[in-house]
Amino acid sequence: MAAVLVGQFHARDAEGRVYSVHEFQESTPSADGVEGTEPVTTYKLAIGDRMKKLDDNRFQLIQSDITLTREPDTYIGTLPETTVAS
Repeated sequence: MAAVLVGQFHARDAEGRVYSVHEFQESTPSADGVEGTEPVTTYKLAIGDRMKKLDDNRFQLIQSDITLTREPDTYIGTLPETTVAS
């Protein structure tokens, strides 16, 4: 299974601490080893702690059950491919 970073954003806990969150899409290979069609989206803090998505703006750290809220306007999606003119 390969994971590709597709976005980043900041989230804040109840005490006001800000965390960098990375959004990944993981391909799920089928039984015959060919890439599956449905990617799975996962979320991790920049330091590696796994998270689960509660709704569009709320996430929960799996190890500590701390709830984080996405900061508005901090989403950084993937950058567009650069086209080089010849």
